[in-house]
Amino acid sequence: MAKEFEDHLMNQYLDHVRFEKRLAERTVALYIEDLKKLSLLLTQSKLTALQVTSADIRRWLVLMNSTGRTPRGIALILSGWRGFYNWLGRQGHIKINPILGVKSPKVSKPLPKALSVDDAVRLAEYDGEKNTKDKYDESVHTNDPLDAHWYEARDAAIVELLYGSGLRVAELVGLDLKPSHHPNHKNAGWIDIDGSEAHVLGKGSKRRSVPVGAKTIEALKAWIHVRDLKLKTSDGFDSSEHSNALFIGHNATRLTPQSIWQRLRKRSLDAGLATPVHPHMLRHSFASHLLQSSSDLRGVQEMLGHANISTTQVYTRLDFQHLAKAYDAAHPRATKKTQKIKSTPKKN
Repeated sequence: MAKEFEDHLMNQYLDHVRFEKRLAERTVALYIEDLKKLSLLLTQSKLTALQVTSADIRRWLVLMNSTGRTPRGIALILSGWRGFYNWLGRQGHIKINPILGVKSPKVSKPLPKALSVDDAVRLAEYDGEKNTKDKYDESVHTNDPLDAHWYEARDAAIVELLYGSGLRVAELVGLDLKPSHHPNHKNAGWIDIDGSEAHVLGKGSKRRSVPVGAKTIEALKAWIHVRDLKLKTSDGFDSSEHSNALFIGHNATRLTPQSIWQRLRKRSLDAGLATPVHPHMLRHSFASHLLQSSSDLRGVQEMLGHANISTTQVYTRLDFQHLAKAYDAAHPRATKKTQKIKSTPKKN
């Protein structure tokens, strides 16, 4: 009976974060995993969630550390538990929050991975149609010559939009060709070609508008042209459900974040980049390169949709790292060993 009540509380909390806080499904999935770990530890310790003390929490953290879990992983799990117990307190189920006073392990914050300017431009300018192995997409069994241009135009537009406007992958896949006024359609965002803007729905259901550069507009126009042409000329495409989606795949279904990851990884390797690129790496590259050029931290914060400027400030560390490398490579006093100047002996 106690187990059923505990499961009921956890499900109520998940409904709270999903519907009231309106967190992304990926975030909710992480919370589910955190609660599963908590439930397992409770079962092993023969405790209920309402009986847990701070000593129990600390003991479990030590246990996770001894089994090889990283400090960052432990901190994330503790953060998930903290949210659950904070909610239990607000609901009146507990009088003392066992998480209070329990500190997360110290985690060194890694710098976000960003491409160099040269690599980012190389990826953006890559033309897959010139590469014979990209002439036809291996995942689609077709001999239609339009397919080669279809995939190339779409993937090029995706790269331009991710790198040119710094969108999150969820924001990108949610874009439509135009705003929808249908009552049953959740309009996540849309692209305004004439206004050179993308209107996106970011984290916490916060909307923002970001500028779209000339190169990106050019790539988007090329993609939309072949996209519409394919929809009109192919009988195998069912465009009824996703006809307004900006980025679609085979059978006209809206692209998923997973498919974007796969296509971008393949494209970056085909372009000759040493490291496989993922969507967030292009977002990091956008922020880092823009900050290097403008030094406008507030402006970068607004374009990225960060609620706190401290989140954006991490890119100043990337900027400093870039300057430090330039200093080490070029400044005569940066070398570890100063070369001795050999003087030519004077002739008597």
